[in-house]
Amino acid sequence: MSTPKYDVIALGNAIVDVLGRADDAFLESHGLTKGGMALIDADQAEKLYGELSDTVECSGGSAANTIAGLASLGTNVAYSGKVAKDALGDSFRKDMQDMGVHFDTAADDGGKPTARCIILVTPDAQRTMNTFLGACIDLTTDDVDVDMVKDSKVVYLEGYLWDPDHAKAAFRKAMTAAHEAGREVAFTLSDGFCVERHREEFKALVEDEIDILFANEHEIMSLYQVETFDEALQQVQGKCKVAALTRSEKGAVIISKDEVHVIDAAPVDNVVDTTGAGDLYAAGFLYGYTQGKDLATCGKMGGVAAAEIISHFGARPEANLADLFKKSFGDA
Repeated sequence: MSTPKYDVIALGNAIVDVLGRADDAFLESHGLTKGGMALIDADQAEKLYGELSDTVECSGGSAANTIAGLASLGTNVAYSGKVAKDALGDSFRKDMQDMGVHFDTAADDGGKPTARCIILVTPDAQRTMNTFLGACIDLTTDDVDVDMVKDSKVVYLEGYLWDPDHAKAAFRKAMTAAHEAGREVAFTLSDGFCVERHREEFKALVEDEIDILFANEHEIMSLYQVETFDEALQQVQGKCKVAALTRSEKGAVIISKDEVHVIDAAPVDNVVDTTGAGDLYAAGFLYGYTQGKDLATCGKMGGVAAAEIISHFGARPEANLADLFKKSFGDA
């Protein structure tokens, strides 16, 4: 088998994060609940975006955050996600490519606008999120580059995109291509609501398609409808090659057919914002995994990456992850 060009290729919701400052009066005038997250339509998104000044924009979405973390570690990575042929779509593409991510999914011309999450930050540092899904949910089988999937050690998929049938078909196409080439499939359950909507399908995926499963404590307990984390561990062990299960301040448990590793959480002086913690945990873990590290080290790398993210606002690293890894693990 030839050496793959890419360490990881990810398929996910391509969302531009738009951060802007607002006061309480602005939130009240738009009927927004401080600290909440609401789904909004295209007109609301355009109106909010048009009323903000001095915004900061960056590529976002769960799988995109994971890929950005991997890119910052110097790995060869690729991404497939749907944006529109508009200003925000161009911004998303440029941001990903500037980080060294191979991203050439064709833009949607004439359909829905590029997805965006408008994040309003008030003076008290509260973040109020307003998400318009737009073009990102229109990923189809045509957007799956089979050759690129086969040329990647791991294909990484986010559960958030399992809702639309055409995106689900794209995921299945990618999983089939990966396994035909002897590559591995990683999947994150993403969210408890995703699990509730797709429980039986997700359980079947874990048994039949997924090699590396990412989930937090709540998600894995919901998947198997059990009362305790230990019961969930017993249910998932042996169902897939590896399950990396995070437990916030309790750390993580990495479980395979023959191994169980209990990993302490990496120390954090001050938890500022947990946005993206799971995404960067997956980035750290997959970095170790694709570089041939043992499972315990992979779990610790995930913890270090997650700890960096929750120490500041935003879902992209501010510190150099490669330097953090070198400090923690030597020549990683």
